[in-house]
Amino acid sequence: MRVAPSRRPSVSTEDYLERIGELVDNTGGARMVDIARVLGVSRPSVTAMVKRLAEAGYVDYTRYRGLLLTAKGRSVAVQMKNRHATLKRFLALLGLDEETQENDIEGWEHCLSPQTLVQVEALTRFLEARPALLREFQQPG
Repeated sequence: MRVAPSRRPSVSTEDYLERIGELVDNTGGARMVDIARVLGVSRPSVTAMVKRLAEAGYVDYTRYRGLLLTAKGRSVAVQMKNRHATLKRFLALLGLDEETQENDIEGWEHCLSPQTLVQVEALTRFLEARPALLREFQQPG
């Protein structure tokens, strides 16, 4: 019997779960209005997406009581948080400003394979452990 490969969540699913995870971690909960604010989308858009997330098993939602991440949703949120942190450390080592880092991370975090991310993490640790080499790299010219 052939097993279908597991599909990665869509970019919007990853974005929503990452932000919902941040809200839950920072404030203890995630309300529709807060999700709309942090993602810069309308409340009806959030409502529609939360319905899809619940149907896919990523969140448990009870009207007027907010939502909670399921184990499946928490797993994706943590994975995205870790991807974001790894890429931020790497881009900071390159001396890029915060705005450039965040813009680049938003593009990269959804398209890098797990294998590439492992190598980025390894390179980041390598450079962090060798400050002299890092300074040499950062020297102009």
